[in-house]
Amino acid sequence: MKTVKHNYTSLPEPLECTGSINMRELQFSSAMIFAVEEINNSSELLPGITLGYQIHDSCASVPVAVQVAFQVTNDLQQLYDSNKGCSRSGRVTAVVGESGSTPSISMSRIFGPFDIPQVSHFATCACLSDKTQYPTFFRTIPSDQFQAEALAKLVKQFGWTWIGAVRSRSDYGNNGMASFLRAAQKEGICVEYSESIFRTDPQYKIQQVADVIRRSTALTIVAFTALGDMRILLEELASKPFPSRQWIGSESWVTNHEMLRFGFCAGAIGFGIPQSVIPGFREYLLDISPTSIAASQLLTEFWEGAFNCQLEKKADSAQRVCDGTEDLQKLQSPYTDTSQLRITNMVYKAIYAIAHAIHNSVCKKINSTIQCDKFIKMEPVQVFQQLKRVNFSRHGYHISFDANGDPVAFYELINWKRNENGGLEFVTVGHYDDSLPIGQKFNMIKNISWSDGGGQAGITTYTSFNYIYCLLAVCKTICLFVHQVPVSICSARCPPGTRKVLQKGKPVCCYDCVPCAEGEISNITDSSDCLPCLNEFWPNEEKNVCLPKPVEFLSMHEVLGIILAAFSVGGACLTIVTAIVFFQHRASAIVRANNSELSFLLLFSLTLCFLCSLTFIGPPSDWSCMLRHTAFGITFVLCISCVLGKTLVVLMAFRATLPGDNVMKWFGPVQQRMTVVTFTFVQVLICTLWLILNPPFSIRNLTTYKEKIILECALGSALGFWAVLGYIGLLAVFCFVLAVLARKLPDNFNEAKLITFSMLIFCAVWITFIPAYISSPGKFTVAVEIFAILASSFGLISCIFLPKCFIILFRPDQNTKKHLMGKNNSKGL
Repeated sequence: MKTVKHNYTSLPEPLECTGSINMRELQFSSAMIFAVEEINNSSELLPGITLGYQIHDSCASVPVAVQVAFQVTNDLQQLYDSNKGCSRSGRVTAVVGESGSTPSISMSRIFGPFDIPQVSHFATCACLSDKTQYPTFFRTIPSDQFQAEALAKLVKQFGWTWIGAVRSRSDYGNNGMASFLRAAQKEGICVEYSESIFRTDPQYKIQQVADVIRRSTALTIVAFTALGDMRILLEELASKPFPSRQWIGSESWVTNHEMLRFGFCAGAIGFGIPQSVIPGFREYLLDISPTSIAASQLLTEFWEGAFNCQLEKKADSAQRVCDGTEDLQKLQSPYTDTSQLRITNMVYKAIYAIAHAIHNSVCKKINSTIQCDKFIKMEPVQVFQQLKRVNFSRHGYHISFDANGDPVAFYELINWKRNENGGLEFVTVGHYDDSLPIGQKFNMIKNISWSDGGGQAGITTYTSFNYIYCLLAVCKTICLFVHQVPVSICSARCPPGTRKVLQKGKPVCCYDCVPCAEGEISNITDSSDCLPCLNEFWPNEEKNVCLPKPVEFLSMHEVLGIILAAFSVGGACLTIVTAIVFFQHRASAIVRANNSELSFLLLFSLTLCFLCSLTFIGPPSDWSCMLRHTAFGITFVLCISCVLGKTLVVLMAFRATLPGDNVMKWFGPVQQRMTVVTFTFVQVLICTLWLILNPPFSIRNLTTYKEKIILECALGSALGFWAVLGYIGLLAVFCFVLAVLARKLPDNFNEAKLITFSMLIFCAVWITFIPAYISSPGKFTVAVEIFAILASSFGLISCIFLPKCFIILFRPDQNTKKHLMGKNNSKGL
């Protein structure tokens, strides 16, 4: 449009359109004329009634569109019919147009108060669905709200979470991009940049947008732009090389043949209006008579521009005069191209929608005959009301409007593919039908070629490939396989076992992957949080699954348990062998001299001490916990009581050698037995009270180690446990003191020295045991206790019995009364 500067001193000049003719818009107007003539020649739709029309060029300008709208509402011009002039003037009953959203908004605000219905074929702004502002607006093309949601799902489906956004700075671009960004945010998609352009912007602004695209890290660009704006942007991008980008286009430009000349957009995808066929339309376009060409300024401009000639010779022009050899059949032009009628069919449907609304207002079917009232004065409000109820099909294309004046959203997914000649062509690779249930809206039918030209996609099953992407519409066993889908992400996806930590000052799609903390897992990709495992579970090394914690106890099947069990059984066997040796030589001097009865009782108690350590090996239970502690306490007291008895016998025996001392009669065999029984009974009493009041029990220890469970015995009453140990220690110390006092008594049969060493070992072991027991974790606590039992038991049998066995077996010459009394005799000589 020609820009006019106003000086406000004279009336402004009329608005004037300049520039070249838009071939696609010319085809739209021809489709309107074709549909009107087709209806006028129909015997089923509005029979006997002729539709007239006016065609105005808005020049894609809001001021021009508003001026035309005012002319229409004021009936300034008569309606025009191609065959004959109308017999009378009349009000405009409906308007078809405009192609752009912004002009349509301005026009609708004018038509609304007059109840004049407006049916647009290409105005897709979602804002026009607001009936409070645009009550009489209808359209045969779906609202951008549906397209924006479909684009967001498409972007998310291929894993593009880091994208760039470009829009037209118009109602179409602003509202469409706003709808897309809202849907994208719900899908977790982040936008690196959002730029706007308009075809009238200065060149430096277009360059700024192009530079942003060149510098960006987002490899996928969603362009919600008008055709003219997108053309200018791509021309600027083509001026300098830049890395390949995956373009996602809106229907306004992604199906336009003029855009295929931009080869760097190969692989672009986007949603377009379904291609269709209008029977007879191509023949109508090619059948232009010289008279009609000369009568129409637009057709004249088209003809002269298409064939580079002039219909009439002009003095100031050097162009040749058209000679009649021009052939439209051979002309390659968007005007004559009917291979993919998309928006053109929307014009065709709009005309038929208005015709059906008029038909329903003035025509009735009587006795299988359609009769129309030719003289009724048609008001726009009647057409408006009937348009709400329009519901019919034409050439297989359904036409109806919802409460917002919108049709059912149905799109084709278009892919720009290279053909055999190296050029680009539109290929329909899928469909989107918003009327279908959620999960069935998408339907992929062909392969996809991506921006690099190498990646291919195909239909396959779940189990055939490693990388699988499933669109919502495909059934559960059929998926879209993508081998080389372009990657456009800010941060790599976080694998299971990690969580996302947002990078400061950046969008939510930019994050770091941090391993889950100890005891926590994440079992999904891109998890924002890690979940703690339950008490008895622990993460695996990858931290993506909770596994049952391993249960630990001192087992017979591990090396430590086998070694301790072997020493326990070995010690018991050694004790039994010693008892056998003593029994076989019970009449010998050394056995008789060392109180054979207490010796055999001591050997029996030592056998029990060795064997009681076996109760500490294996999984603990409540019964085994009670048995191990009480058996250990009682057997050791029995053992120490026997040693204490032997020590007292030695002391009393030497005291009895003094003249007039009858002490031995007070410490004979009966008293010795009573001493052992009494000392042992005290321990039995302590253990009984412990078991009755608060006995030991088995527990699953979850606190010592976080990654495993320790099966162990709880003491129940710590006082009971330490009372048992304290009583054993008290007897051991008492026995040790007596043995020290008796160690220098004369004669070879005196075993006080051996008892002293054995008690020294015993006390040293158990004094060391206390800190080791407290500090040892898990099963090693039990191992320390077993070691103390075995060490003290081996100390007793080694110090007290092995020297005697050595004399009995290997030095029988020393196993005589004479030898045993030798030391005493020598001192007396």
